Amino acid sequence: MTKVIGVRFRQAGKIYFFSPGKLEIKTQDRVIVETARGVEFGKVVTGPKEVEDDKITQPLKSVIRIANEEDYKKEEKNREKEKEAFNICLEKIRKHGLEMKLIDAEYTFDNNKVLFYFTADGRIDFRELVKDLASVFRTRIELRQIGVRDETKIRGGIGICGRPLCCHTYLSEFAPVSIKMAKEQNLSLNPTKISGVCGRLMCCLTNEEETYEELNRQLPGVGDHVTTPEGLHGEVQAVHVLRQIVKVIVTLDNDEKEIREYPAGELRFKSRKKKKDAKLSKEEFAQLKALEEKNGASKLNDD
Repeated sequence: MTKVIGVRFRQAGKIYFFSPGKLEIKTQDRVIVETARGVEFGKVVTGPKEVEDDKITQPLKSVIRIANEEDYKKEEKNREKEKEAFNICLEKIRKHGLEMKLIDAEYTFDNNKVLFYFTADGRIDFRELVKDLASVFRTRIELRQIGVRDETKIRGGIGICGRPLCCHTYLSEFAPVSIKMAKEQNLSLNPTKISGVCGRLMCCLTNEEETYEELNRQLPGVGDHVTTPEGLHGEVQAVHVLRQIVKVIVTLDNDEKEIREYPAGELRFKSRKKKKDAKLSKEEFAQLKALEEKNGASKLNDD
């Protein structure tokens, strides 16, 4: 076991482990640490704790110092310089006529490197741009191409729920999201209703997936044949997953049909495996293909 602290360098960014050494460090402290990119200014999000050695990427670097007033001033100055660097890079991109969208500019704390994040449809030859930028900033330049999800994570925004985006506020990493998750939760497969600001499937589809999987295992599927408490046979017309209520079209003694509601626990039916293994209908398949074309995603996953 090794004693570590968790540090973030961006809002909702990935957490990196560092050794606190002999320093008395607590959550919310700002610290100066050495990373692969150089010396960085970070925020402590998890206080000192013991973790297993195999969960640590070696070598584990130590915290240089707890940030002082001068460090805070330098960090604030870097943030102002990033705005200027962003505008300069934007101008240079226009000058070189490159088909790329600049997203963000970032200085390392020690100013040894300036990173520019951008999106583009394909590969971009930015060698001349890098030379041009290096002559202006007189330091190392790195251009990093990112995806639409990362763009949204950096810029932030408001989701269809009316709240700040999860990826910008607390999600450290993106989890795989599949179209089957929307089907499992009986959501519309209309791309405009299950896609986030980034145009990809909403990350929050994963939040209740396990709960819906468990609830769906206790329900028959639409079109399944069931036996009611009265001994009537019927066909499932609809199910309410959260209420665990099933609408059944039953056949009465006079051969008339009637729709009745029953708690799932009162019905007898052949148990099924996970609902997510069920096949998509033709309409759902068409909607899925439209969503795939919009997202450029694989058949089931939207990574």
